[in-house]
Amino acid sequence: MKRGNMALNTTPQAETYLEGLVETLAVSDARYEQAERSYKSLGDWLCRPESSVREYGPKVYIQGSFGLGTTIRPISDEEDYDVDSVCEFEHLTSGHLTQKHLKELLGAEIAAYHRAQNMTKPIREGRRCWVLNYADGAQFHMDVVPALPNGTRQRVLLESRGLDARFAATAIGITDNEHAAYEVPSNDWPRSNPKGYIQWFRSRMTVQFEKRRRILAEAAKASVEDIPEYRVRTPLQNAIMILKRHRDMRYDGDPCDKPISIIITTLAAHAYNAEDNIGDALVSILSNMESAIIYQNGKYLIPNPSDPTENFADKWEAFPERATAFFAWLEQARTDFTTIARSVQRERMIETASTAVGERVAKAAGTKGYGGALRAASVAPVAAVAPTFPNEPRVPTSPRGFG
Repeated sequence: MKRGNMALNTTPQAETYLEGLVETLAVSDARYEQAERSYKSLGDWLCRPESSVREYGPKVYIQGSFGLGTTIRPISDEEDYDVDSVCEFEHLTSGHLTQKHLKELLGAEIAAYHRAQNMTKPIREGRRCWVLNYADGAQFHMDVVPALPNGTRQRVLLESRGLDARFAATAIGITDNEHAAYEVPSNDWPRSNPKGYIQWFRSRMTVQFEKRRRILAEAAKASVEDIPEYRVRTPLQNAIMILKRHRDMRYDGDPCDKPISIIITTLAAHAYNAEDNIGDALVSILSNMESAIIYQNGKYLIPNPSDPTENFADKWEAFPERATAFFAWLEQARTDFTTIARSVQRERMIETASTAVGERVAKAAGTKGYGGALRAASVAPVAAVAPTFPNEPRVPTSPRGFG
């Protein structure tokens, strides 16, 4: 079904409820500030005069959902927030040392930081990172991935294959203790580009992001630059937060087949068309979510926009049940949010949302809803028509957002 044939408006009551849903799921500003303090504190430690790695130019920065602004509260109060970060050594290259050596260099300094901060929970070594577990009251842990600059090699690789190299400058090589060349000198390091991915993601919501940041600044009588980026949430970010919780509830207890967040985030960002509210963004995303999935030679491809050689759906070939699970989840999300979008009675929305996102969240959302500057700036609601979704899965050949 073509976009032009879709009705993109939810009822005003449903929009208010969806806003309340996001408010219930959202991580507080204090959590973002806590995450920011944590990775900056580690960065300061690595650059102190006594640091054994200071000369290598360590830079610590955030990645993952905290970097994208799509973090949601855990389902259970016992669950931790996962703060993903990178420590990039800007003055080193893969010719200087092995992956193992780099990881050990960072590990020694993280151990010293752990002692200096009187942290009681032990450090854990992950496959690609070091994990710092904070005190129980903090309710989060920080994954720190050791990395080296890899922009030049990445650009050469992408251009040699005729692929988009716009984001190559921020590419990095990372460590992986299961990689064949982990313990031997090699230029063949696992690749990543979290800065490039965030840059691409933000490019998909630039108009709405700038608009909302401007509104917040005016309300606070401050300059735009004074408004932290984590305080701005666009309809794209809000929709992804809702979809992630819907996914979590549907696959609670089934972590293997659960659609991974990077796939949901990437497909949602491709499908988003700068809609001005959450309901319209959800309908647009759910209607067009398959449009960036390529089916080629019997394989599903969801290219990483910041590194088109990486396929986010690479596990779907070996585990076809994961592809099945994704499309089943997508159909259920369409059903649930169609019901909510056409509803005018709060009780009906809470009933549907209780199954979709959990009863506690669904009921809490019914008592909330945005107000203040952002609501005042919203476009006046128009007469709502129930949204419709495609009846048949589509497999396009040219995913939007790569051009």
